[in-house]
Amino acid sequence: MENITHDVILAKNGDKDAFSRLYSTIYKDLYHIALYSLKTKEDAQDAVSETIIDAYIGIKSLKTPEAFKVWAFKILSAKIKRKYQEYAKSTSDIDKIPAHLLPTNSLDEESIEIMDEFSKLSAEERMIISLSIIMGYTSEEISDFTGINANTVRSKLMRAKNKLKMMLE
Repeated sequence: MENITHDVILAKNGDKDAFSRLYSTIYKDLYHIALYSLKTKEDAQDAVSETIIDAYIGIKSLKTPEAFKVWAFKILSAKIKRKYQEYAKSTSDIDKIPAHLLPTNSLDEESIEIMDEFSKLSAEERMIISLSIIMGYTSEEISDFTGINANTVRSKLMRAKNKLKMMLE
């Protein structure tokens, strides 16, 4: 954490190499969250790219260097929400799971059914489940990223898990 804080301070002062190091520490998490939330590689890459550009431009305004990761995730959350709005306006069938999201090892019927039912959850439910179960973030961290109250995150997570369980029964 100390290196991240130091790199944030350097990046705030215009050090491009420091920002590059910051980027490398959060890229995988940003990408996984975007991919599980948006479901297409291209949209996830776009959201992460836009997030990084905004973070690079706005890092001078970051008041607390220790908050860099949470701040970056808030930017990503806004990008994902904007993409959800685009999906809502679109007439394309976004709920089909692209082949690149399916595991490459042998898939049994149960895995396919789980992936199919997961895709039927709302975008917010997919994001909360992805952040919690797949990425391992706490409800407080998810709250920081999304701006949703931590208690609400916990209740939405429980409802989404129950909904998924009922769909699978």
